[in-house]
Amino acid sequence: MMKTRIAAALAALAMLSAQAGSAQEALPIVGGAPMSPEKTIVGNAVNSADHEVLVAAVEAAGLVPTLSSRGPYTVFAPTDAAFGRISDASLAALMRPENRGQLGRVLTCHVVAADVMTQAMTRLIAAGGGQARLSTMGGCELRAEIGADGLVLTDENGRAGRITIADVRQLNGVIHVIDRVMLPAS
Repeated sequence: MMKTRIAAALAALAMLSAQAGSAQEALPIVGGAPMSPEKTIVGNAVNSADHEVLVAAVEAAGLVPTLSSRGPYTVFAPTDAAFGRISDASLAALMRPENRGQLGRVLTCHVVAADVMTQAMTRLIAAGGGQARLSTMGGCELRAEIGADGLVLTDENGRAGRITIADVRQLNGVIHVIDRVMLPAS
């Protein structure tokens, strides 16, 4: 009887271990790094080779404490390539300490103070007759639609960006990787 219980316990441990291993293998990869749902948005973003400019901007804007806090937050995270579409001079000016407020506004135009997975966005789009409006922490409004290549966000200036990696679960919310920097209305 005792051997049976020990064998059952060992089998259960082996199964849990196998599940943990397969769960780690199933972690989404962003910028070459696994994104752990046990880390915060900032805790994961710093490991992504595709988000070095975003991380530097978040630090320069003083948003690390906010995006490391409880949340939930949905972050539409532009890649370095997306930031590369902005002129070097404009980006350098935005990153200067005297422009911290403006940089913070640009960045918080990528953050929704809620947990918005793509399934929820898709439902909102359907309920909105083909588009949904997402209000951001920066006071911007993003329009979400389903395009030929998936979910598309459009900022207040008509600049459209595509969600390239969706539903990356974080401890304090979710990240959706996007291929365009969203800007507030001019």
